[in-house]
Amino acid sequence: MSKIDTSLFSGQHSGPAEEACPACGKPLQLRHGKHGAFLGCSAYPGCDYLRPLKVIEHDEDVEKLLKGSTCPLCGHTLAIRKGRYGLFIGCSHYPECHYVADINDQGNSDPACPVCEKGHLVARTSRYGKRFYACDAYPGCRYIVNDKPVAKPCPECGFGILTERKGRLCCPKKGCGYQQ
Repeated sequence: MSKIDTSLFSGQHSGPAEEACPACGKPLQLRHGKHGAFLGCSAYPGCDYLRPLKVIEHDEDVEKLLKGSTCPLCGHTLAIRKGRYGLFIGCSHYPECHYVADINDQGNSDPACPVCEKGHLVARTSRYGKRFYACDAYPGCRYIVNDKPVAKPCPECGFGILTERKGRLCCPKKGCGYQQ
């Protein structure tokens, strides 16, 4: 006696009744593409109708609504959302409003860039999810530092910032080995 249901492996399809293509009337077929399964017309080269099986809902990525906060662009409430690079704060009316704020930003003043002295070092996230700090005058200045910058000059070499690494302050300038 087998515990396997043989009807699962038969060639018979016991799913919902076949749907007709709204464009040409031929039956729709289940197809698979790089973005997942979809329904496509069986008369494909002549009729290119297709429909995704799963309707994309933008509310699926909402973790929590932030009561008492308003979007500066449209006035709706803000929400903590889950995205490709982790959590972020965005407008609850996403397709209409594209406001986004970083969840790690607590309103700290960013230190001035020690190289160009025009921009400020702002927190960025790489495509791999790692955090780094780069000058916001980007194409003109390409200064980047991996550790969190502190707006104190180095007492040894006079470089414009120090970085916070493992609980101590270090000078990010090459050749200067200052640590506090």
